Amino acid sequence: MNSTAAAPHAPTGPGSAARFVATQTLLTLDARHPFVAKSLIDAQDMHRTVMSGFPGWVDDGSPDPRAQMGILSTWTVDLKQACLNLVVQSSVPADWSGVPRAALAERPEILTVDRTFRSGDRVDFRTVVNPMRNLRPAPGSPQKTRGTRVPHTRPEHVKKWFADRLQPAGEPSVSPTGVVRLGADADAERLALRMLPSVSSPTPHKGLRIARAEIKGMLTVTDPRTFVTALTQGVGHARAYSCGLILVR
Repeated sequence: MNSTAAAPHAPTGPGSAARFVATQTLLTLDARHPFVAKSLIDAQDMHRTVMSGFPGWVDDGSPDPRAQMGILSTWTVDLKQACLNLVVQSSVPADWSGVPRAALAERPEILTVDRTFRSGDRVDFRTVVNPMRNLRPAPGSPQKTRGTRVPHTRPEHVKKWFADRLQPAGEPSVSPTGVVRLGADADAERLALRMLPSVSSPTPHKGLRIARAEIKGMLTVTDPRTFVTALTQGVGHARAYSCGLILVR
């Protein structure tokens, strides 16, 4: 479990460096416990489970507390072992005392990450993303009508979605089409990609359905500051619902 979260501290460019600092927790949970089972079948409940580790850091009603605390998460489930493995990254310390003791298969494993990245560094990575695209408004729609956001469902389209966010050396951090890049490059053909089951939530969040895909491979850092920003802020949409965290080692 190795990733990174913090503010960059150095200019970009060849030979530059940027530092990433974050707290990461690995929670190993009993998938049979009702507290955990509810999180597996309700994306909003999973969000509440993640956020339950950070009481008191921001005022009630404060806008976007997840982003303020730099919280990102990702999870996998082992049905044979009945375990949910939840990784939570944040810029502030977590307190997991609110998780029922019986729901914990093991004690939470908390790690402070403090790592400096330089141009040319190569890292193995894993991320679960919510790959979306915008459909243009229908002809004749009123001006300023927003397009419809729909998920990519084919692996080749997801791979292109991710490849559009890669940043070859010497390229800017935002592509000519406005896509925010990762500060790292990769051989897109060597990326391992797996479509995952979508997650959803019942009322009062009817209609919430999040497409997910897992991407693994090797990245070469080309813009350390932008790379640290991607590690800190995540990539893509649905970051409140355990998508977008980039774990590296």
